[in-house]
Amino acid sequence: MSMPAEFHDIAKRVNNWGRWGAEDEIGTLNLITPDVVRAAAAGVRTGRRVPLALPLKEDGVQAGLIPGRINPLHTMVQINQELFGPGTVACSDDTVTMGLQAATHWDALTHVSHSGRIYNGRPADSITAHTRARYSGIDKATPIVSRGVLLDVARAKGLDRLPGDHAVTPADLAEAEEFGRVKVRAGDVVLVRTGQIQSYLAGDRHGYGFPSPGLSLHTPEWFHARDVAAVANDTLTFEIFPPEIENLWLPVHALDLVEMGMHQGQNWNLETLSTACAEEGRHSFLLSAMPEPFVGGTGTPVAPVAVL
Repeated sequence: MSMPAEFHDIAKRVNNWGRWGAEDEIGTLNLITPDVVRAAAAGVRTGRRVPLALPLKEDGVQAGLIPGRINPLHTMVQINQELFGPGTVACSDDTVTMGLQAATHWDALTHVSHSGRIYNGRPADSITAHTRARYSGIDKATPIVSRGVLLDVARAKGLDRLPGDHAVTPADLAEAEEFGRVKVRAGDVVLVRTGQIQSYLAGDRHGYGFPSPGLSLHTPEWFHARDVAAVANDTLTFEIFPPEIENLWLPVHALDLVEMGMHQGQNWNLETLSTACAEEGRHSFLLSAMPEPFVGGTGTPVAPVAVL
């Protein structure tokens, strides 16, 4: 189906094309300024470090929903091999084949397109098999180190996990702000916890992917109004799945990545962070989530760390 009028109305309100110039390729990452990073670093209190990445393994989160997006295939190519002759130092080496968005990852701004366009009005056909993403590939992303804010939507509602049919609304995000006694501000990276990843951690890969709570079509306006730099959550599809509007697939991706130019992340394990924030009595922290610079990549694995 073509995009409905409701989608196009929201797209006009959140559109950032040209905001940072016609040549811009990083979108809302422009909002992570040196002042934002200094303030984030100054907020570290205990130095408690919380890793947010899933292990990279062959029985990972991918269960065949997205063709070609495979879990890591890890192969040893050397095992204690004395490369320089008998008695020399022995080396072990390995290689991996995987989807760049197989596990905990960032989507590049080129991950989706709509109406033949990607971020900043560039043509979608600038992405090819040979050149990959000519513009706004993940290698163009600047370092993602900023203040992170956990919006623990599930805990704010007194739940371990949101129901599979729950579309996270702007009201839910505001409720989680109040619950965490935190205010989202310009340049923040927002992490939205639904608790959905508990399904995967319990061994249910298919149940993790479908049905799944996720962000509503109306959340991009909330992030746009607050000048959020990037958003990640603990689900496979990021937005609610199946979608709110029948047969309107991935509209939040299109609004975030194409219209707003805002990187988004999926499959982030926010369970330990949820506990840590509750114990520390704070829901903001220094977040380091550096993209791997795959040239022309439409996504990248990431191993984020929150420092409280």
